[in-house]
Amino acid sequence: MRGIYNSVTDIRRKVFTEIARLAYEGGDYAKKIEELPYKILPGHKASYRNSIFLERAIIGERLRLGIGLPLRAVEEQSALSDGIEESAIAKKYYDDPLINIIKFACNACPEKKIVVTDSCQGCLSHQCTEVCPKDAIHIVNGKSLIDQDKCIKCGRCMDACPYHAINKLERPCAASCGMDAIHSDEDGCAEIDYDKCVSCGMCLVNCPFGAIVDKGQIFQTIHAIKEGHEVIAAVAPAFVGQFGPSVTPDKVKGALKELGFADVVEVAIGADLCTIEEAEDFLDKVPEKQPFMATSCCPAWSVMAKKLFPDFKPYISMALTPMVLTGRLIKKEKPNAKVVFIGPCAAKKLEASRKSIRSDIDFVLTFEEVMGMFEAKGVDLEQLTISEPLTEGTGSGRGFAVSGGVAQAVKDQILKDHPDMEVKIQAAEGLKNCKTMLMMAKAGRLNGYLLEGMACPGGCVAGAGTLQPVMKSSAAVKKYVNEADKKISSESAYGEHLDLLTEHN
Repeated sequence: MRGIYNSVTDIRRKVFTEIARLAYEGGDYAKKIEELPYKILPGHKASYRNSIFLERAIIGERLRLGIGLPLRAVEEQSALSDGIEESAIAKKYYDDPLINIIKFACNACPEKKIVVTDSCQGCLSHQCTEVCPKDAIHIVNGKSLIDQDKCIKCGRCMDACPYHAINKLERPCAASCGMDAIHSDEDGCAEIDYDKCVSCGMCLVNCPFGAIVDKGQIFQTIHAIKEGHEVIAAVAPAFVGQFGPSVTPDKVKGALKELGFADVVEVAIGADLCTIEEAEDFLDKVPEKQPFMATSCCPAWSVMAKKLFPDFKPYISMALTPMVLTGRLIKKEKPNAKVVFIGPCAAKKLEASRKSIRSDIDFVLTFEEVMGMFEAKGVDLEQLTISEPLTEGTGSGRGFAVSGGVAQAVKDQILKDHPDMEVKIQAAEGLKNCKTMLMMAKAGRLNGYLLEGMACPGGCVAGAGTLQPVMKSSAAVKKYVNEADKKISSESAYGEHLDLLTEHN
C-alpha cells in the first residue's frame, strides 16, 4: 500500500489542504468547517462506501483530528465545529491520544485467520491435512475445510498447498504494528492499547479503509505565521525528493518561505551534533561500562526498547535527537522564534509534546501535511525559482534518513579519530525486527556493538507522513548525501555549540 496513490491517500490530502485553506482564509470557522465535508465529497452519490452520509461523517472526524480536536462521541449530539474557535491559536494544540481510530470507518477485519480460498482443487495428495499438527483440516465435498476452533495459525498448510490456495487473513493495521498494540473491541472493530502503542504511525498508513488517523497542527502553525511570529522550519533529512523529483532542496526552501516561514534550517545539523555525542558516548562506555549502546534518534524505537526491555534503558544513548538539538540551536540564536519540525514521522509529534522538549519544538508537521499547505496556498513547487541552497548539513547528518545511516555516521565519526578501531554495528528496521535485535543483545550476541533501531521499515523515508515510495526516497537521500560538501559530522560548523545545547539535558 505504501507509495501507491489511492483513494485513502487522496482523501487524506484533501483534508489537509482544506484545513490549511481554512486557517489561511480565516473568517467564521464554525460555519466553514460544517461545509467542508460537502466540499470534499460533493454530490449525492457515495464514492467509496454505501452511503454519502457515512463518508461525510468520516471526513468530519478526519477534519477534527487534523485540527487537533478529539473525536466526537457517537452516542452524544455535538457539532462538527465544537472546539474549533478555541483551537485557532498560535501554540501546540491537541490532547492524548495522538493516534485515533474512527470506529464507524473500521471494517472490523478479522484479527488472524487461515482460510481456504476458491483456488482449492481438492487434490489427491491432500498435503494440507497431512502437515496440520492439530487435525484441523478435513476434506468436505472434495475441498479442504479448516476447523477454526482447532486451527493454531501455524501456516504449515499454506506452505504445503501446491496451488497456494490457503491464505492468512489478518487485520492490516495489527499486522503492521510491531508492538502488538491493536486488538478487537466487542464489536470487532480495531482498538489500540495505548500502554503498548509508541505512535510509530504504521497502522494509520496500512489501514486500507482510512479508519486510523493522527492529530495534526497545521491549523495552529498557520495561525502562528498569520499573527506575525518568526516561524522557522526545521526540515528532516528525509525531505529530499518528497515533493517531486524535480523539486530540489533549494526549491523546497523557497516554497516554505512562500508559505510564510521566516527561514528554513536542515535538521541534518542536529543529526551531526547527535552523531558527535553518540560517538563520544560509545567510546567512553562500550565495552568497559556497558555491553552495547543503542542509538536514540527514533523516538518510537527508543520508547519500544524501554517498554519491552527496561533493563536496557541505561544502554540507550542519552544524546538528544536531531530534532531537539536543531530546535535548541535555533532558539539559542533566536529565543522568540517558533520552531516547526517538518518530517516524515508521527512519533515526533508525541516526542515534541514531552515536558522536557515543549520549549524546543513548537509544532510538528509531516511532509504530507505541508503538501496540503502548498496546495491551499497555491504554491507551484515545479515553477519556483531557485532559492538559497541548503549547505550546512554534512553527508553523515543527511544519511540519518535511511536505515543504517545513523550507525554508519557514528562509525565514520569514531574511525576518523581512531582509524584502527573495530566498530561493530547492527541495524534493524521495523519494530518487529528491532525486537529481534534486542533479543539477540539480551542473549549476549551483540556485546560490543552499536545498535541502530528504526521503527519504520526502510528508515525515516518510510515514515507515516511521507509522500513518495520508500525506494525512490532512499535513492534521493543517498544522492543528497554524496552531494554534501562536508562528509563527516565533526566537519560541521556547529560542533562547538554541542556542550551548550546539552548542558541541561
